Amino acid sequence: MALYAIGDLHLCLGAPKPMDIFGGAWVGYMEKLKTAFSMIKPEDTTVLLGDLSWALDLQEAVADFSFINEIPGKKIILKGNHDYWWSTASKFYNFCKEKGFSDQYILNNNFYEYDGWAICGTRGWFYEEEKSGTHDEKVFKRELLRLEASLKAAGDLPKMVFLHYPPRYKGYECTEILQLLKQYEVRRCFYGHLHGQSHGLALEGLWDSVEFKLVSADRLDFKPYCVIS
Repeated sequence: MALYAIGDLHLCLGAPKPMDIFGGAWVGYMEKLKTAFSMIKPEDTTVLLGDLSWALDLQEAVADFSFINEIPGKKIILKGNHDYWWSTASKFYNFCKEKGFSDQYILNNNFYEYDGWAICGTRGWFYEEEKSGTHDEKVFKRELLRLEASLKAAGDLPKMVFLHYPPRYKGYECTEILQLLKQYEVRRCFYGHLHGQSHGLALEGLWDSVEFKLVSADRLDFKPYCVIS
């Protein structure tokens, strides 16, 4: 039994927007993902950290979620900035039931327990007051509420947090999210979103008692990161 994490699959089976056009590591990425996911076992759990599909709605995303459905074991899904298909949890679960997709679960205002750990998280957000408008401020505050709701729900369990946006990287810190990680004694934090040359901005390793790790797909060569083996 193992826990894996990977973000930014950018699946394009429904909406024709293949990432191969960016060259480099992205060439043949769908086959790379398929090969890597085949090594996951039915008893394993995989956290998918957003930007899963280019589809604009759930119906357009059927082929992409069929791809995800083929990943063995439990899949825990959180939202990314390009997940335009995202609606409500109830609509997503009805969609999965209708299409026969199993073991796919939304991480949003809740948590999941794995081997004595609490899996918490939300999308996160980039926000700097002097550069952002009212809309961004509202979205940011909602993300803070969702993250705290997830952390509170986990009670006294040791916590790890999964975000789409990095809460810190070179030249930027999201103070409010970092304060929540400290307040709820989060041990580990995983994030995605950064690609290509932006990998160089990632801040990883132990900082202020939290271990940070970038798990965007191209950073991992499209192989899910083993969080717990």
